[in-house]
This record gives sequence, C-alpha cells and structure tokens, in this order.
Amino acid sequence: MRAGAGSSANSTLPGDPPGGRRAVAVWGIGVSVYFVAVIFRTSLGVAGLDAADRFHVGASALSTFSILQLLVYAGMQIPVGLLVDRLGTKKVLGIGVVLFTAGQLGFAFSPSYGTALASRALLGLGDAMTFISVLRLGTRWFPARRGPVIAQMAGLAGMAGNLVSTLVLARLLHGIGWTAAFAGSAVAGVVVLVLLLLFLKDHPEGHEPAPMPHLGAAYVRRQIAASWREPGTRLGMWVHFTTQFPAMVFLLLWGLPFLVEAQGLSRAAAGELLTLVVVSNMVIGLVYGQLIARHHGARLPLALGTVGTTALVWAATLAYPGDRAPMWLLVALCAVLGACGPASMIGFDFARPANPPERQGTASGITNMGGFTASMTTLFAVGVLLDATGDDYTIAFSAVFVLQALGITQILRLRRRAARRERERLVASRVETVHVPA
Repeated sequence: MRAGAGSSANSTLPGDPPGGRRAVAVWGIGVSVYFVAVIFRTSLGVAGLDAADRFHVGASALSTFSILQLLVYAGMQIPVGLLVDRLGTKKVLGIGVVLFTAGQLGFAFSPSYGTALASRALLGLGDAMTFISVLRLGTRWFPARRGPVIAQMAGLAGMAGNLVSTLVLARLLHGIGWTAAFAGSAVAGVVVLVLLLLFLKDHPEGHEPAPMPHLGAAYVRRQIAASWREPGTRLGMWVHFTTQFPAMVFLLLWGLPFLVEAQGLSRAAAGELLTLVVVSNMVIGLVYGQLIARHHGARLPLALGTVGTTALVWAATLAYPGDRAPMWLLVALCAVLGACGPASMIGFDFARPANPPERQGTASGITNMGGFTASMTTLFAVGVLLDATGDDYTIAFSAVFVLQALGITQILRLRRRAARRERERLVASRVETVHVPA
C-alpha cells in the first residue's frame, strides 16, 4: 500500500512540463504577487485595536472588516477559478494586483467606517485572484510529482507576507502613523505589477493548453458540476475548511486582542507570539510538503492530526484555571496554530489528482472556498459572542470547536469515496502512459 502511494506521488505523467530554473523564476514572480496580497490581507491583524479607535467601533463592527473581506474572497473563488481556466494566469493576476493595491490605498485614506469597509472589500476582490492563479502557474511550469511541494512553498510565501505584516507593518503603523504606513505599503503592489507585466508567462514553450471554445453559461455550469461531482474536490474543500480557519481567525483579527485584553500581554509580547505562528507555519510547511511528496498516504493523517492537536491545545488554553494561561501554554498554542496553514494546503492535494488540467482552476476555487468560509463564519461568531458576553474570550473562541466538528464529520464521510476514485484515475493514467509512443 505504501509503495503504491509513493509511486503515485513520484510518477511522471505524459506531457509534464520540464520545470528548471526558468520555471522557478516565472513562478517566483507569481508567488511575489501572492506575497504582497497576504501582506495587505493580514495588515488589519496588527491594526485591529488601532482601527477600533480610528473608526470608533466595537468588536462586532471591527470583525465586519475581515468578514466582508473574506466574504468577497470566498464568493469569488469559483468565478476566479473559471477565469483562470479561461483567461490564463497573467491576466487574472494582473487584475488582482490592481484591485488589491487600490484597496490598500483606499484603506489608508478612508475618512469613515463605510469607506474603509468598501476598501477592504476591494482588497478582498483582488486578493481572491492570487492564490488560485499561483497554483495554476505551478501546474503549468512544474511536473505533477512536484505538486505538493510547490503548493506548500506557495503557502510558505504567503506566511512570509504575514510575517512582514507582523514585524514591519506593525512598527510602521506605530512609528509613522496609519495613513503613511498603509499608503507606503501599497507601493509593493506597484512593484509586483511591473514585474508581472514584463516577465510572467502562463506556460513554457511547447506546453500551450488546448484552445477552449467560448461556451458561455453552459460551459460554466459544466465546469462547476464536473468538479463538484468528484469526491476528491469535495474532500479537499472540507480538509481546507477544517484545518485553515483557527490560525486565520487568530492572525487576521482576534489574536492580538485576545493576547492583549484577555491574557494581559503587552503589544510587543503579543506581536512576538503572532510571529511565532508565522515562523511555525513556515517550518511545518516545509516538513508537510516533503512528507506528502514522498508518501501520498500521509495526507489524511496529517490533516486530521493537525485538527485534533489544534482542538486539544485550544481547549487547554481556554479552560486553564485562573484568569490567564501561562506563557508556556500560549507559546504551545501559537506553535500548533502554525500547522493549520500547511494542513490546509493538503486540501489541494486531494482536489488536484481528482480533476483534469482544464478543470484545475475551478477545482482549486471550490477547495479554497472551504477555509475562508469557515474563517468568515468564525470571525463573525467571535465578534458577536464578545459583544454579547462582555468580552468573554473563552465563550467566544469556543465557536472554533463547532466548525471543527462539522468539518471532521464531512471528511470522514468522503474519504473512502475519494480514495477509491483516485485509485481508479491512477490506474487509468498508468494504462495511458504505457500506450504513449516513445
């Protein structure tokens, strides 16, 4: 069984792109766009308390910033997947850069809560176009066997962007002020747009995808329906749903207020713990990527193990007797939360082999909706519960366990069907390989 899993991970499929230095360079430009998008996406995580003061809002209204941003992001995943399949990576990434840079600039100069909300929505719209495009770029430039590592490396770049938000943007915010910090960061969007327009290519020479006729709404419906019918796509979505959101909610908005207001830490100490989440994510991402590339059967144990460990440490933190958890437990929590991002990438490793190349963008869009839908729901639930309970973080963060239970139920329900279908596809691809002329 293990040998079979390993061989599926390492087999070379007919027509695989060659990879190499040029592939790394082109893919690196796409990753740099995603890197900047994550800086902008997570910038509110280090500015949550400042935003509450600037716009004179409470917890529920503050959470609306991130909820709206993620609502737009999640709602755009399938349309963006279809656009990537239809238009290619370069065009979609270019549109995304323009939108998320405009959103960051708008947020810098927003005079009111309403205009700030609109800016975050615009940022979410542009951000939504980045990750699926980068995944598609990887499949066009690298052999299929490199897929798990490439996906984890893309996630790693995103966490590096989160690290920049935590370390650099936070200091700029308290050093040069709100407008200068956010407007200055928007320059990075202009830089990556220039690089993209000058150097990015959708695919290497000789690996052009077959032209797709314009089939209108019927084509769209078929793409979505065919992707959704695959158990691997749905399993990937639920893996992403269940694993990603605890860390996303913590980093995107509620981590800093929880550590400062509920745990009594200074902003500097809270910032160090947020940094630990990001660093842990980067280290674990490298480990998970290598494990899955070598042992495809490790996908589900890694995902479920991450969910279980996250739930256990969260429960220990929230239920710790006394007013505050000890520092060692908070360190353990943040280190474990670092595994959530890499575990969410495993969702794409279920969806990718379940769909042919012409549906990769659509399937990735469906998968990517999972974690962001869970994050959006939890952000809203935590904000409402904080307002309803007088800032009782123990009750508010208990919403995490409800969504984890839902996700685990769906994963267990789909896992056998997805595994059976993936074995069937593997056998079919081997037969096809045997009949390919030398």
